Amino acid sequence: MPAALIQHPFMSQVALADCNGEALVAAMLSFELALAEVQEARGALPAGASRRMAEQLRAHTFELDALATGVASGGNVAIPFVKQGRAALPDDLKRYWHLGATSQDVVDSALMLLLKPRLTSIDGLLQRCRAAAIALMQAHDETVMVGRTLMQQALPITFGVKVAHWALGLEQARRRLAPLVEAGLPVQFGGAVGVHSGWDDLGLDFMDALAERLGLAAPLLPWHTDRQPIHAVATALDAVAGAAEKLALDVSLLTQTEIGEVSEPGGEGMGESSSMPHKRNPVRCALIRGAARQIHGHTTVILNAVAQPLERGLGEWHAEWTPLIDSALLLEGALEQAAVLLEGLEVHPEAMRRNLEASGGAIMAEPVSRLLAPLVGQDAAKRISAEAAETARRQGLPYAEVLKTHPEVNGKVEAAALEDAAAPATYIGSSKAQVARTVTWLKNAD
Repeated sequence: MPAALIQHPFMSQVALADCNGEALVAAMLSFELALAEVQEARGALPAGASRRMAEQLRAHTFELDALATGVASGGNVAIPFVKQGRAALPDDLKRYWHLGATSQDVVDSALMLLLKPRLTSIDGLLQRCRAAAIALMQAHDETVMVGRTLMQQALPITFGVKVAHWALGLEQARRRLAPLVEAGLPVQFGGAVGVHSGWDDLGLDFMDALAERLGLAAPLLPWHTDRQPIHAVATALDAVAGAAEKLALDVSLLTQTEIGEVSEPGGEGMGESSSMPHKRNPVRCALIRGAARQIHGHTTVILNAVAQPLERGLGEWHAEWTPLIDSALLLEGALEQAAVLLEGLEVHPEAMRRNLEASGGAIMAEPVSRLLAPLVGQDAAKRISAEAAETARRQGLPYAEVLKTHPEVNGKVEAAALEDAAAPATYIGSSKAQVARTVTWLKNAD
């Protein structure tokens, strides 16, 4: 698979470098050595055994190609890893390597170790997005633009309130993820069938001590076929992806040539076409949406693997690994783009004003109709407001001026009242208050 060309560009390059094969081997080794340290501290291993293991194995080079080959016969990477590790130890230490553990303990704990810094990085990127969004909201809390429903012009809103909804979505998703960052991802240690066979009550003690030593959370019980921890991570990542995708979708629609209300941040080669020199494509939005769509697909794999049989999944557990790690790498990449997008978004108020006038004032037909209804009746008010808007559009005249000369309105309504009713800035409802309320909430987020 040409991953470097069609998969990796959607991911965080920093995260990708930190989650390669060597990193997984290092995480598995950390688990095994921590387990030995915990067992030695409680008298299950002879004094000095864990130190000697560490000295031997930290200097050892595990053969990744052989590990990959071993997965095909054993079903997971822990099996060939344990074999290579044992072979590298002196004879008197071999019996203490991987003592009381099972493959799932090694793989699940290693994945949690890989994910932990990724979740912290994702949280930091979300906070960066939050700060950029607050600045945009405050700068544009009175910038009036078209509000659109079913892809059509509806009524005026402000750009500030649009950004507020982007920020709200991202922050709500961040708060779903935050407990996993704060409480920590759980260690896995239960042995062959999840009951610490052969260790009796010491097993839970080992598990708790192992969690502390690795900087992971101590679960109530081993979770070999209780996949709630994986479900929680996957769905939290997917929620963030959905919020980022909403931002990218809106921005991409607003960048359309005929609308032109915002532009993505520029940069050398950003948005260029292979054949059309004039193009400035919303590439950051495309990368965000492409990553999000992949995350949504990965999430369905994990959701369908939640119920796992008996004491070890047969295929369900195995199916989780790639979607889980890839989702984190894709999301981190998407949020890197989202942060740059929000920090450098070019806003074009003049285009927003132009688009407000594109319908000849029809966007203000509702408030005009409300003004006229007490004077001419509801049906007539709707008809007059629509007729005037169409006349304004066809003749290129201001909506209020057409209304003033309409035979059924002339002399019945003060000119100032008509001008006020036809002015988009007077009909933005609670937009400004919503921005203020959202800014306060976001600033109190932590």
